[in-house]
Amino acid sequence: MESSSGGQMREHFDVLIVGAGISGIGMACHLQEESPNKRFAILERRHAIGGTWDLFRYPGVRSDSDMFSFAYAFRPWMSPKVLSEGGLVRQYVRDTAKEFDVDRHIRFGLKILSAAWSSDKKVWTICALHESTAENRTYTCHFFVSCTGYYDYDEAYVPQFPGQETFKGQSIHPQFWPENYDYTGKKVVIIGSGATAITLVPAMAAKAASVTMLQRTPTYYLNAPNLEKTIIALGAVLPARWIYAGVRAAYIFLQRALYKLSKRWPTAMRHVLLRPVKKALGENVDMRHFTPNYKPWDQRLCVIPGGDLFEAIRSGRASVVTDEIASFTERGILLKSGDSLDADVVVTATGIRLKTFGGIQIRVDGKEIATNHLLSYRAVLMQDLPNMAFIFGYINSSWTLKADIASRYICRLLNFMDSKGIGSATPRAPEGEVGQGNVMGSLSSGYVQRDISELPRQGRNVLWRVSHSYEIDKKLLLDEPINDGVLEWVPMVRTS
Repeated sequence: MESSSGGQMREHFDVLIVGAGISGIGMACHLQEESPNKRFAILERRHAIGGTWDLFRYPGVRSDSDMFSFAYAFRPWMSPKVLSEGGLVRQYVRDTAKEFDVDRHIRFGLKILSAAWSSDKKVWTICALHESTAENRTYTCHFFVSCTGYYDYDEAYVPQFPGQETFKGQSIHPQFWPENYDYTGKKVVIIGSGATAITLVPAMAAKAASVTMLQRTPTYYLNAPNLEKTIIALGAVLPARWIYAGVRAAYIFLQRALYKLSKRWPTAMRHVLLRPVKKALGENVDMRHFTPNYKPWDQRLCVIPGGDLFEAIRSGRASVVTDEIASFTERGILLKSGDSLDADVVVTATGIRLKTFGGIQIRVDGKEIATNHLLSYRAVLMQDLPNMAFIFGYINSSWTLKADIASRYICRLLNFMDSKGIGSATPRAPEGEVGQGNVMGSLSSGYVQRDISELPRQGRNVLWRVSHSYEIDKKLLLDEPINDGVLEWVPMVRTS
């Protein structure tokens, strides 16, 4: 502890991590194992571990990646569940924090307001608001890691539809689902067709009077078979860790292959993806509602475990309507086609808002930095920001695959700096490096296009591009030398 000029006590750390979700807890575990001499803390706004998995509590919330590759490489997922419900994912993250003894390093209830770097002192000063007490708190560190993901936790995306104020029922956004909300026997309309909507439909159909998924455009679905019985059977004859390693490797390979094939041969992959959907739905379903007008992986592919969405539609407990909203009415929604949908509950699964670094104001030597104008270096550090890293997982594979290797790279960098007496490392981009696009790659999803100005830029060369390629990133982060001539090194400040 030390006292600031205003008398406020501030804590100093070697490394500060912002966010106690799957990225932040993973970073802390790697740091503790690979850079054990570092004193660190995790600053978390919520009052619980889990991040996204603690935020989202809507019915049926689950992982949209297989858990074998989504789990940390250093702590295998030992359950036979391939796509797990959100509560189990949340518990997995919490159990990992406890097992690796990083939970005691978390400071809860802190909204980070700003982060300011001083080149003279070689430190970041982090200003935070402890929201439950309204106290301002200050922390300093030599190295700062943002693990906030890309969601805006305060604001979701809800379009303004005509006549919304006239609707007599209840409107809910999944990001802010009411605790213990009972929708038994109610007529439900879910607006959207992404991962959240297709999770809500079968979950709510079990108790609701009716569930209608209202979509503007269809989405590509991958009907993932239920492998739990197979994994359990293998467990009777093989060691659990062998099974984990084999299934994990298989899923990583399949993820990458599916994405590459979709980008290289989109027409062929379109047929590959649509054929099993048609088979699962049966002959009586109009495939117009399940045939997108874009190429596979122009938007995220949605995975359906065991075909639960298709079963709900086939059984008549749920339905899909492809249309646009003309206006809300007292009793539901009027569509542009002239049809109407009666509803007691409208769920606006219309998407998220993006926010880089959790909206933290960043300054370097008193100058505010617009991070959306910057490039990322090795998709882990940020151009012109000394001693700062960010964890940004994959959008076309399991998030944690990237989080794991990014954390290992940060530890490599910290250990290298210690060995050479280096006080700060700053990526400096060459002239003319800015290219086309942003760090979300080529996704045309609505949430990317809406907030595209929020996102950091893409560079022209591999060091300055976010590739979303596990093969490229593994080499770049784990094998390539730390000192590659791009980072600007400044010696450590010597104190008497």
